[in-house]
Amino acid sequence: MEGKQDPASPAEALSAPYVLAYTYRRSVGPVIGRFLTGLREGRIEGVRTAAGRVLVPPAEYDPETGAAVGDFVEVGAAGVVQSWCWVSEPRAGQPLDRPFAWALVKLDGADTAMVHAVDAPSPAAMRTGMRVCVRWRAERVGSVRDIACFVPDEGSGASEAPPMPPAEPVRGMLSPVHLEFTISPGATLSRFLEGVVEGKLLGRRCPACAKVYVPPKGACPTCGVPFGDEVAVSDTGTVTSFCIVNVPFEGQTMKLPYTYGSVLLDGADIPILHLISGIPADEVRMGLRVRAEWLPAGERRPTLESIRWFAPTGEPDAAYETFSEHQ
Repeated sequence: MEGKQDPASPAEALSAPYVLAYTYRRSVGPVIGRFLTGLREGRIEGVRTAAGRVLVPPAEYDPETGAAVGDFVEVGAAGVVQSWCWVSEPRAGQPLDRPFAWALVKLDGADTAMVHAVDAPSPAAMRTGMRVCVRWRAERVGSVRDIACFVPDEGSGASEAPPMPPAEPVRGMLSPVHLEFTISPGATLSRFLEGVVEGKLLGRRCPACAKVYVPPKGACPTCGVPFGDEVAVSDTGTVTSFCIVNVPFEGQTMKLPYTYGSVLLDGADIPILHLISGIPADEVRMGLRVRAEWLPAGERRPTLESIRWFAPTGEPDAAYETFSEHQ
């Protein structure tokens, strides 16, 4: 089914907040591991280079020469602000839930500065060259966040860190990644997403090479010309390639194993990536014929998650030559 479709005006283009969030687990190695273990125990350590400079936070290699670092050195829990900027509207997950300063702080005994938050009442209370000291968290886990923040040093110096029970050295850490932004898919992709809400899959045909792209772009990536006719393609297709997920990861919501595959929809020339279900993972194969399993109409949103997954149709597998160029 084909038909002319006027491009959507900018006012019709969709826009929505988007959050990309996941937790990354990493090993820390002996140098950073000792630094984090020290923070948990209420002390700050750096490393001394062959030239005698003390790096805090420590590095495994001298950034100037590339040589391995030398001895660990304990430095003070107070220091001097080298530079700073004011945060008037803190974001979720930042060290403080009220206005504060990010600052480069060179600790006593160190030759480099570390970035951390300074809990100051206003920008007027901040200045380059001011003395600050550490405010420790009562419960510490072996993270740079064991330093709750720095505070202006009013003469009493840094407070002692509350004691923590003995524990194994820190060998790994969890690094949460959280990005928030607004995504505007543009008029062409907005039209595609509106079709998804209606239970339709709409592509665009290139007037030069005649290929149908789903989801459509603003112009053909091969020919560089604006797309022409809108084309409604089928919600059935062929699995052209796939991968089986067997490895667990942070934030996982699906039971292992499960399969993602590239599905070449009937009437399209470019496959889409989606979940393959309704069949044991070890039976998924190239050439498998599948159909979209849609959410009920009232639950659909302008996202491909409106398709739960693709499931086998029961048809015979497609011949290899019908999808060989899409592997």
